[in-house]
Amino acid sequence: MFGSAHWLPLDQQVIALQEILNTNLELTSVLKIGRELGFPNWYVGAGAIAQTVWNYFHGFAPLEGIKDYDFVYFDSDISYEAEDRCIQKGLTAFQNISRPVEIRNQARVHLWYKDHFGYDIPPHACTEHAITTWPATATAIGIRLEADDILTVYAPYGLHDLLGMVVRPNKVKITEQIYLDKVHRWQAAWPKLKIMPW
Repeated sequence: MFGSAHWLPLDQQVIALQEILNTNLELTSVLKIGRELGFPNWYVGAGAIAQTVWNYFHGFAPLEGIKDYDFVYFDSDISYEAEDRCIQKGLTAFQNISRPVEIRNQARVHLWYKDHFGYDIPPHACTEHAITTWPATATAIGIRLEADDILTVYAPYGLHDLLGMVVRPNKVKITEQIYLDKVHRWQAAWPKLKIMPW
């Protein structure tokens, strides 16, 4: 139905995106539960959003290849204990979701990033700022379900790459090797992706 969705005007792209995401009923549940949790400046983002879209265009089951859901928020209390309280609250709330829901305070990312990826990054100013640094333009996206059931979409690089199944590096933060590692896994699972070189 949305084979050429990436050529639609932006407002229609958002409608097409919402209809595609609604095919993943588990994602819909994560969004509804997330809204009830009430964490500050939260989004569900990155891989599970893009991969739901890729599954739709490949004709795959909605959950095919999805390893987890990235649930991000921004809290100025950057203590480990504060984040852990949110993680524990989420473990209970998301207990019936088949994939892990990875809950992370984006205000804390700079505290552990070097240990995980080998180099320092500056602190993020907000969740939206964090999203602008995610590894590919198609996966640099966050969505949130508002109280009126309207979907808020934050896509700093637009939706053209996501809806066109284009994987393009976002070089704001990642290294070439991080990008290539992700691309290798993604292309094996979704062979119709159009991979842009580093």
